[in-house]
Amino acid sequence: MPLPLLWVFACGPEEHAGMVVGVRSARGGTWGYYEAGRGQAGYLAPYGDAKFAADQVDAVLRHKMFPAAW
Repeated sequence: MPLPLLWVFACGPEEHAGMVVGVRSARGGTWGYYEAGRGQAGYLAPYGDAKFAADQVDAVLRHKMFPAAW
């Protein structure tokens, strides 16, 4: 069964970055937001905490766009 995914894209003055986010089961019978394609290593935040997940996505995209700033 196909899973719903969200493509998040950020445009900068010189760089562009994107990532695909999905929801999947996590350890302990819970759910979590994940960067699709990275499996357990792509864990971003617990499901239900959309604000924290958005902050995590923002941090990942900023790092992709401006790696020298980290």
